[in-house]
Amino acid sequence: MRLGLALGYWGRGPDPSHLALAQEAERLGYDSVWTSEAWGSDAFTPLTWIAAHTSRIRLGTAIAQMSARTPTATAMHALTLDHLSGGRMMLGLGLSGPQVVEGWYGRPFPASPLAATREYVDVVRQVLRRRAPVALDGRFHALPYDGADGTGLGRPLKPITHPLRSDLPVLLGAEGPKNVAQTMRIADGWLPLYWSPLRDDAYAAALAELPVGPAGFVVAPLVRAHVCDDVAEGLRPVKAMLGFYVGGMGHATRNFHADLMARMGYEAEARRVQALFAEGRREEAVRAVPDAFADEISLVGPRSRIADRLHAWRRGPVTDLLITSPDEQTLRVLAELVL
Repeated sequence: MRLGLALGYWGRGPDPSHLALAQEAERLGYDSVWTSEAWGSDAFTPLTWIAAHTSRIRLGTAIAQMSARTPTATAMHALTLDHLSGGRMMLGLGLSGPQVVEGWYGRPFPASPLAATREYVDVVRQVLRRRAPVALDGRFHALPYDGADGTGLGRPLKPITHPLRSDLPVLLGAEGPKNVAQTMRIADGWLPLYWSPLRDDAYAAALAELPVGPAGFVVAPLVRAHVCDDVAEGLRPVKAMLGFYVGGMGHATRNFHADLMARMGYEAEARRVQALFAEGRREEAVRAVPDAFADEISLVGPRSRIADRLHAWRRGPVTDLLITSPDEQTLRVLAELVL
């Protein structure tokens, strides 16, 4: 099992510790470092900065939002950074949800998310392979553009720049069962937002399609880790994250994160978190997140407790743990226990 460092996205401003954490992770033997985006900082620029100050560690987006860029623009970002980093780039993509797609990017959330994702990945792979001019008779990402408001003058193009790697890894963030199953078929890896090694049954049907190939399929969940004496205190950031995602990252009638928590055995609790958050009672929403659920999806507590809980993570399909941790001590302990 490999280790990655997940730095997430910026809050109010850039975190001055991120570069040092990435450099320490590289020194400790971590395989990868990952950045994210929501509706503030983007995923690619911080990753480029990290690439310029490291030499070995692989670089991933977890995740770059598909609605933020056309698939050709995303492929340009990926192939450019792959060249600049000497072949270290991994492209993690996600569809996001209606709240962000329509509220931030001003685009309609696709009526068929599965088809939109397939088309997006298809175009990205065509760019990276550079075998022919990029063309797709698609519903969501048609190339050339064929809308009634176009000029009709577009023609298929090949990228001017030759990609460094035609097989640059493409991973998908997916939560719904159908989306996860499709990810197994069209991507090189899966980035679960939260994962419980005790509840593989939540994805049993999709995992039955887990491909086996020469390079292997990547299953890389984001895992909050914190070496500390007080488990309850260590779980507070996990509960805060869950309260925000389950309660605020989506609409009451369409929240993929809340639906996933429900499928993992916490339906009543997920709906209560949603209700409290919608009423503006955010602190109560965070407290309503069950400690047991937060504990399942994280690695928190004394070193001995984390070492014991790692056995469950090793038994399942996880290939990479993407550690979200604010301190170098925790990164070092995880390196000693896993690597």
